[in-house]
Amino acid sequence: MKTALTALLGTVASVGAALAGTPVYVPPAVTVVDEPMRSGSGAWLIPLAIIAILALTLTGDDENQ
Repeated sequence: MKTALTALLGTVASVGAALAGTPVYVPPAVTVVDEPMRSGSGAWLIPLAIIAILALTLTGDDENQ
C-alpha cells in the first residue's frame, strides 16, 4: 500500500511539474499607423465657389430698360 501511494504521488508530482511549464498565450501588440488626413487643402474651394455663385446670382441687377 505504501508503494502504491508513493507511486501515485510521484505520478501526480510529475504531471504537476509537466503542466507548470506550459506557456501562456500572449497576443502580439497591435501597431497603430497614423495616416494623414484625407481632406486635402482644396476641400474648402467647393463651398466657396457655391457661395460666390449664389452671391453673384442674387445681387445681380436684372432691370429691363
